[in-house]
Amino acid sequence: MIGARTAQAVAGLFASVGTSGYGAALDRLTRIGAGFDMSCIFGFSATRPPVVIHDGYSETVDRRALRSYLRGAYQLDPFYAACIAQPLRPGLWRMRDLAPDAYYDAGFSGSHEVHPCISDQAGTLVEEIGYVLPLPDGFAATYSLMRNRGGALFDQPEIDRLHGLIPIVAASLRLHWTMLGSDSRPVTSPDPDEVFRTAFASLTPAQHAVTKLILRGHSNISIAGNLDITEGTVKQHRYNIYRRLGISSQSELFQRFIDHLGGQ
Repeated sequence: MIGARTAQAVAGLFASVGTSGYGAALDRLTRIGAGFDMSCIFGFSATRPPVVIHDGYSETVDRRALRSYLRGAYQLDPFYAACIAQPLRPGLWRMRDLAPDAYYDAGFSGSHEVHPCISDQAGTLVEEIGYVLPLPDGFAATYSLMRNRGGALFDQPEIDRLHGLIPIVAASLRLHWTMLGSDSRPVTSPDPDEVFRTAFASLTPAQHAVTKLILRGHSNISIAGNLDITEGTVKQHRYNIYRRLGISSQSELFQRFIDHLGGQ
């Protein structure tokens, strides 16, 4: 038997489906499983722009970061990659289990300029976990739960409790998405790679492919495996990319991408 508090939270959640109060009601339910500082739900598609289903960020987070994220930085998010992967891997995931091998050195994970979960006031997140769930219309959703610096990692009992809520979270989210209707979906289908091509117009197609993986947080070895080329070839591409762009480091490459998103 579930407890009275959980039953009340589930009832409130389904009563809020299709309304602006859905995200807050979902947070009330999941906080029974584990506390967190911020939350969000994005609907992701491989061919259409992301949909903000729930914005539960702290008020200290800069809204400009969210705009830059939606303009293209979302493509650097491991949860986006998980949502468009085929086959989709639904469930509850720790960010670190989805992230590429050099993700935490790539810039995106700690940038308050393009990562909407980071701010100068809130500090770098100590951990982000997320439900990855399929939606109709070719979308999948990530419902992320985040703890700010100074907190603790989610422990195993918390993960287990949150995992037990997957059927409720999934059912309510699918229903909410359906009730929102097609008016909430982007109608355009831009090429997802266009943001990289316009940000780095002087690069060749092969260099664009390497640049995208660098920005997503892949090491040279990981890039070589993804593109089926040698590590030496990756290093040569990286050298040529930096030379063409007139930069000398990965941080400058990331800053070039940030500046492009901010100037759109």
